[in-house]
Amino acid sequence: VTILNMRAPGMNMMKLPLFVWTWLITAFLLILVMPILAGVVTMMLMDIHFGTSFFNAAGGGDPVLFQHIFWFFGHPEVYIMILPAFGIVSEIIPTFARKKLFGYSSMVYATSSIAFLSFIVWAHHMFTVGMPLAGELFFMFATMLIAVPTGVKVFNWVATMFRGSMTFETPMLFALAFVVLFSIGGFSGLMLAIAPADFQYHDTYFVVAHFHYVLVPGSIFSIMAATYYWLPKWTGNYYNEKMGKIHFWLSFIGINITFFPMHFVGLAGMPRRVPDYALQFADFNAISTVGAFMFGFSQLLFIYNVVCCIRKKNQASKQVWEGAHGLEWTLPSPAPYHSFTKPPKVD
Repeated sequence: VTILNMRAPGMNMMKLPLFVWTWLITAFLLILVMPILAGVVTMMLMDIHFGTSFFNAAGGGDPVLFQHIFWFFGHPEVYIMILPAFGIVSEIIPTFARKKLFGYSSMVYATSSIAFLSFIVWAHHMFTVGMPLAGELFFMFATMLIAVPTGVKVFNWVATMFRGSMTFETPMLFALAFVVLFSIGGFSGLMLAIAPADFQYHDTYFVVAHFHYVLVPGSIFSIMAATYYWLPKWTGNYYNEKMGKIHFWLSFIGINITFFPMHFVGLAGMPRRVPDYALQFADFNAISTVGAFMFGFSQLLFIYNVVCCIRKKNQASKQVWEGAHGLEWTLPSPAPYHSFTKPPKVD
């Protein structure tokens, strides 16, 4: 309602910041899928506590039905986590490339397409349950189709940077890492989309590697990028840029050491969701453990930087970043409680 009814005068839908567009689409996804989760949890609790047989085969139920309903919620949920990240990156890259976002309208349509397609691909999580061939073919091709609007977004981000006057402050470093690592996760996702290949990859550490290459650089890196990007606006103080860059490199190296070896142990047959593993996987798992501790401890630096930014007075300017555009960058830093006494006119 805020986005649809309370925009500034002159700001039509195709002038909205892309971050706002992604949140609007995410809000609709949340409205559509949360009742499905509530329904499947209620059915499961009824089976456990009240003797119903929705998913209990002994009483005529179907355990695979649970998987269908859960993943019908679960796959749009992945995009609920990643679409706001797309919006964040679409704000940061133009700022530090000092150019307008390339292909704004195609970004809006690509985001909408991803949201729609997320509802018709859920069974790619279930290729091994014994689906009919027609079902496998449909979900395989529908899943591959998601690569098209996602490819449009990656192309537009790269085109925005092309011949831009780029500088590499901490938010831009996290945004660039997002684009590179998310693309790597996307390629392994295309491998998993191929049904006969997925019979091999299913429930191995290859899936864990894919998922974390999409969501750790996706959601977590974008949250970090957004924090560094808007922190001077929130607090009125600049953060320590050198400390921010050290945090970025430790995080970037840490997650690659953690998750890249999982591709190899997954392809070699190491199953996920088991408490122990065969001896031949020990070396790669040891490497992953080192990377995980490195990534985890580097976040202490992030927290320290945020706390120092709040406490130490290093006054931020109104615009903060040279290439920043948008209404929030016209306000003092930190933004006052009553930002605009009159709604600003957008040209």
